Amino acid sequence: MDSYDFNPARRRFLTGMLAVGAASALGPNPLIKKVWAAGENPQQWIQSGSHFGAFEARVENGEWVETRPFKHDKYPCDMLNAVREVVYNPSRVRYPMVRLDWLRKREKSDRSQRGNNRFVRVSWDQALDLFYEELERVQKTYGSSGVFTGLADWQMVGKYHKAGGAMDRGLGLHGSYVTTVGDYSAAAAQVILPRVIGALEVYEQQTSLPLVIEHTDTIVLWGCDPIKNLQIEFLVPDHDAFGYWQQIKEAIVQGKMRVISVDPVRSKSQNFLNCEQLALRPQTDVALLLGVAHTLYDEKRYDVGFINDYTVGFEQFIPYLTGETDKQPKNAEWAAEICGLTADQIRQFARQLVKGRTQFMGGWCAQRMHHGEQYPWMLVVLASMVGQIGLPGGGVGFGWHYNGGGTVTSAGPVLSGLGSINNPPAAKYQADFRGASEHIPTSRIVDCLLDPGKAIAFNGETITYPDIKMAIYSAANPFHAQQDRNRMIEAWKKLETVVVLDHQWTASCRFADIVLPVTTRFERNDVEQFGTNSNKGLMALHQVVKLQFEARHDFDVFAGLCKRFGQEAVYREGRDEMQWIKAIYDEGVKMGSSLGINMPEFDTFWQGEGYFEYPAGKPWVRHSEFRDQPDLNPLGTPSGLIEIYSKTIADFQYPDCPGHPVWMEPFERSHRDSKDNYPLHLQSCHPDKRLHSQLCSSDAFRHTYAVAGREPLYISEQDATARGLKAGDIARVFNARGQILAGVVISPDYAPGVIRIHEGAWYSPLEGGKAGTLCTYGDPNVLSADIATSQLAQGPSAHTLLVEVERYTAHVPNVTGFGGPEEIKEEGAHAG
Repeated sequence: MDSYDFNPARRRFLTGMLAVGAASALGPNPLIKKVWAAGENPQQWIQSGSHFGAFEARVENGEWVETRPFKHDKYPCDMLNAVREVVYNPSRVRYPMVRLDWLRKREKSDRSQRGNNRFVRVSWDQALDLFYEELERVQKTYGSSGVFTGLADWQMVGKYHKAGGAMDRGLGLHGSYVTTVGDYSAAAAQVILPRVIGALEVYEQQTSLPLVIEHTDTIVLWGCDPIKNLQIEFLVPDHDAFGYWQQIKEAIVQGKMRVISVDPVRSKSQNFLNCEQLALRPQTDVALLLGVAHTLYDEKRYDVGFINDYTVGFEQFIPYLTGETDKQPKNAEWAAEICGLTADQIRQFARQLVKGRTQFMGGWCAQRMHHGEQYPWMLVVLASMVGQIGLPGGGVGFGWHYNGGGTVTSAGPVLSGLGSINNPPAAKYQADFRGASEHIPTSRIVDCLLDPGKAIAFNGETITYPDIKMAIYSAANPFHAQQDRNRMIEAWKKLETVVVLDHQWTASCRFADIVLPVTTRFERNDVEQFGTNSNKGLMALHQVVKLQFEARHDFDVFAGLCKRFGQEAVYREGRDEMQWIKAIYDEGVKMGSSLGINMPEFDTFWQGEGYFEYPAGKPWVRHSEFRDQPDLNPLGTPSGLIEIYSKTIADFQYPDCPGHPVWMEPFERSHRDSKDNYPLHLQSCHPDKRLHSQLCSSDAFRHTYAVAGREPLYISEQDATARGLKAGDIARVFNARGQILAGVVISPDYAPGVIRIHEGAWYSPLEGGKAGTLCTYGDPNVLSADIATSQLAQGPSAHTLLVEVERYTAHVPNVTGFGGPEEIKEEGAHAG
């Protein structure tokens, strides 16, 4: 795994690489033609931004030819190499397309043909007519429960051009529809942490890193890899957090701080920091946490005062910890047997936590496992026993690897962006869910499709699955996010119509019936925060190139839909793109004025530098108000305190999530005495070179990390040798759920029995639309199980995943997932 220092020399190197990377991608390409140019200026540098960072694009005669980092970003990331290719790549969705058999038979089409890549090009008018006619038919026939909208918005930055906002405005004028609760990233933590510590936590700002650097003696990275994951943010990253992590690295060298990574593998952060590691076995985090907690309790090293003053339920938890309730003390010896460390390592780790100030930094991978709720709950319990929650450089947080966690938040305003319609008329169709629930947990969509009408438990309520007939996705790729791809293919046949808005031919487009081409971020104007948690400043995102082919903005697509039932004017509210952006900016000016910040007028901002930096904020300590005055600043739990035991959860009587954290075996786990047919634990964590599935279609950039044209499979030398594998080989990775091909990378970072294939690799079936077929590129969700974390959160268990690996000796097929579909010249249909 690569690691590097973040410094000015690296910035100069990256800037050069961006220029070289752009030039190398400028070979013959049918997408690059002057007809799609942004303007006729011979050359200009245009400022824009992305989830991967802000940048400037050099445009010559309307063609984007070079990219360089934004001058205010000191630590730009390599993924800027790939953004130009988002516009120019063979996987670009160019025109409205309709699946051949659906165009012929509509809802009575042969749904087993989804994924076979046979599409007919149609005009925008025909595509929107078809979209509207289906929306009408489903609302009339099945009511609100027949229409489903998936997650949206991870694909775009910008306050105005929010795909989810555009979709909700448009569909909301027509009627109601089934939505989702939670997400795939942190579903278990999102449900358990508000019950335990009163807030969502995973998306919250963290204690300011300058205070961590000043006060912390020990940082514990528990499944947390900030150096990898801080490259991207939900908004435009400023990457300032990397400067602080450079200081932490220096503090380690100087002996001022210890950093301990609790992780089965050597992470990118561990390699960068050259820090210590507790290499536990996969999926044994809760056992280790219990063993550490038992040591603190048994040796009377825990903070009794904090437990008494700031928590409830410790007395209900202790009988389980000591073994009084089940005759099994959760001591270091017990934990060592499960997690693979020695009892002495566990005890020494526990003692280190209370030697000085300790900051726990929890990642999300360990909660994307079977019984995933138990890990964040138990980490909060352990932090409570250490007793430093609310102190500078101490306590616990779950957002250090996300959105620039720990950067100092500015004193500037936060712009709201595209909102709901002012005084909207009544929708054309009143809400009618016909006894079914209005929402479902995000990762339960396949269960819902396969078993409509079924009642399930979820976070204290009963969810009745609706009978969904039409699914609409915008800026979302469910054929990347959902587990057990083959089960998903079967469930997708239950849908009568699938509509996808996208600018890349993802697997979700290939399994759709109507595909509508939308613009990339770089064909739009907008404004956005520079730095998500830091909110360091406000920047103009200028359109880099003209709209490509027949792509339209999401906002305009749904305006066209609304036109078909007489609500386009209501939807648009009389504003075009620049009028919306100016209105959003002007609202920020008013907010800034109330804070004593004088921002420039919009025209000055937009036509000038296009960047306004807010006044610096002050360092802040998470949970400090609660610690200072718990009575006046209670947490959002029923007791107002940290709930080690939750009576609310206990009263749910869920057998897979009792009233306090416990160790429960997952449905499958490696590194046990039993001889499994699939002995290797497969990690499918967030990639180092993408944002989920985004950028995977950037061909030139993908080839910088792909192996033999496939997604990399990281494996230890011991496991590779045992299977006759060499670096660069193509391997078949398989289990009872599916099979994929991947390219072998032998790495010392991986312990025997642990391998990794990053999520987001594009699903590329050998036979399109056929369940069980080989994935030719390496999508790990072909192999993952679609099993809920528990009845409490109903989150995904993507990281509870066992496989076997073998050298692939058959004829090596071409990768099928990239490029466009087969275009059919349907008689009587518009084809060009």
